[in-house]
Amino acid sequence: MTRLPQIALLSDGRRLHLQDGPIDLIIEGRGPADAVRAAYEAAAQRSTGLLDELCAELPQLRAAAAARTSLRGVVARRMHAAVAPFAVDGFITPMAAVAGSVAEEILGAMLGAATLDQAYVNNGGDIALHLGKGEHFSIGLMDRPDRDGVMRAMRVDADDPVRGVATSGRHGRSFSLGIADAVTVLAATASQADAAATVIANAVDLPGHPAIVRQPACELQPDSDLGARLVTRHVGELSQNEIAAALDSGAECARQLFDRGLIEGAVLQLCGDMLVIGPKDIEQRRSRPLVLENAVCA
Repeated sequence: MTRLPQIALLSDGRRLHLQDGPIDLIIEGRGPADAVRAAYEAAAQRSTGLLDELCAELPQLRAAAAARTSLRGVVARRMHAAVAPFAVDGFITPMAAVAGSVAEEILGAMLGAATLDQAYVNNGGDIALHLGKGEHFSIGLMDRPDRDGVMRAMRVDADDPVRGVATSGRHGRSFSLGIADAVTVLAATASQADAAATVIANAVDLPGHPAIVRQPACELQPDSDLGARLVTRHVGELSQNEIAAALDSGAECARQLFDRGLIEGAVLQLCGDMLVIGPKDIEQRRSRPLVLENAVCA
């Protein structure tokens, strides 16, 4: 018997919550009521058994990505395709794109079942978007995900090439090799954004710094795809020059990905400071003074 995900409308009556193990989706579709209903039914149907599909190929998904793959599932192959451009430069596994790939799959099922004006599937902060003509989507950004800070907003319009948003960093659900509080990436798809956010967040770093505590991933999670690689557990006090150096390291990585057409933009955040790569404007609403803020456009 197939295990069913948890399915519930949220209290606002507009958004759908689907949850199955680590897959935790917040979904909203906008359009005629019957179209939204059909889209939600399709989302629930496609999410049923999706986790089992991924688990069936988990050993391969946790292995370092190569140029070619024998993965068979639609979502598994999407994960591999998203990370493949980064595999030539260093270690990465298809798991780096799992959340965005799942969000993409569910959104695709919704759009295959109904015509919607706007829709999004948010899988733990990694978001797949659909924007009809004239529609837009606003993204909230906190400069310090670990505490109260500055809320910023970024707007994606229907005419933009962006249809995927993902965030990675040391405060997220997954381990990070870097020290970024958050790296938010805009890309053509959610799976591409997910993979790129992981790579850029890893690049925001100060290797060997005594204030940074690291631990082998396998000691924290024995089955981690990162194995014995050191992941960040704590970041102590850093000077403004050190913060700038770490952000510059990540920004150089982001610029290279932007120039290669792999991302449409990125926002890098560390200790209250921010770097913006790409053409997007950031709207700010300050709740406390900022010590330093940089905006770099590629």
